[in-house]
Amino acid sequence: MARGNELLAIGDLASRTGVAVSAIRFYEAKGLVSAFRTSGGQRRFLRSDIRRISFALIAQQMGLTIPQIAAELAKLPEGRAPTAADWKRISNGFRKLIDERIAMLERTRNILDGCIGCGCLSLRKCALYNPDDRAARSGTGPRFVIAPREFAMGD
Repeated sequence: MARGNELLAIGDLASRTGVAVSAIRFYEAKGLVSAFRTSGGQRRFLRSDIRRISFALIAQQMGLTIPQIAAELAKLPEGRAPTAADWKRISNGFRKLIDERIAMLERTRNILDGCIGCGCLSLRKCALYNPDDRAARSGTGPRFVIAPREFAMGD
């Protein structure tokens, strides 16, 4: 068997990734990893599943949902260790998402910088003042954070 295709018991995979056996079963049920079964019915995973689970853990920390993670992992080849080119393809797809999250975090930080302790006590200067719910024109949710400001306060 080629390097990266050796089989690991579920406990060994749990030890290598730092996640509980129950989490690996959950990931398997959600399609993030696939197990082979021994003649005795025990689960065996490819050594390359260490990377798949590690990717899932990082993606969850970034706020991706399990279905989003599963969709990305589905782009990787089955039955062999992903190559650098495989991971690069996924990385390029995530770059846009990461850039969007960074922009949202920067907008949040900038709004908070202007609000926390500003002491302006003036609705004319307040970056979050939303007279007559004008932000609703831009869509639902916290528009000042999730989308660039499309209008100036006080308009």
